Amino acid sequence: MFTGNHLSKPNKKTIKQRFLKLLPCYHSGSSLSVNQRSITDEGELSTVCYRPEGLDSLVQQTKFSKKELQVLYRGFKNECPSGVVNEDTFKSIYSKFFPQGDSSMYAHFLFEAFDTTNNGLVSFEDFAVSLSIILRGSITDKLNWAFNLYDLNKDGCITKEEMTDIMQSIYNMMGKHTYPSMRVSAPKEHVDSFFQKMDKNKDGVVTIEEFLETCQKDENIMHSMHLFDNVI
Repeated sequence: MFTGNHLSKPNKKTIKQRFLKLLPCYHSGSSLSVNQRSITDEGELSTVCYRPEGLDSLVQQTKFSKKELQVLYRGFKNECPSGVVNEDTFKSIYSKFFPQGDSSMYAHFLFEAFDTTNNGLVSFEDFAVSLSIILRGSITDKLNWAFNLYDLNKDGCITKEEMTDIMQSIYNMMGKHTYPSMRVSAPKEHVDSFFQKMDKNKDGVVTIEEFLETCQKDENIMHSMHLFDNVI
């Protein structure tokens, strides 16, 4: 998002594939892939134990069906019996999908966006709620989630420094392997363009109101959000 076509062309994976692969059960060659498992396979699902209250609550909080949540939960618990993922594990998983670059800083930012309770851990509930927004949320939901990702210190606005950190982390992760390749100056150029469009009152920060208003009027951004096939 906000990185133009440079980042979307080389990466053919959909955002759904990418984020489902963030599940801890997704290791290279794993036979536990959610994509390989039928959600309607009652035999598979009957082996999983759930707390009905928690699962029913997640059905209400997300746009996933109970069966979809069961499949996701099983994959999560297979690798994380404790029911939580720490940042190091999250980084390790994410790095498998961007082996050509350094994804550690971007994964750090992404982990913080998933860690809604700020306790250094991502629970299955955290994961399912964010995944639902990313995959099936409205445009406004997705934009709000993206704003939270970019608002690194969670003070309700995005500064140039925060956006520069995000853009640099994306460049480190895949900038050298895009087509056409990104220039070293690309992160700064994207930040300057971002603020020129969004910072309506020129106070040096972008608020959620400015962010939503500008995004919803920008066809390129809306197209990116609709496809959601960039790195968010």
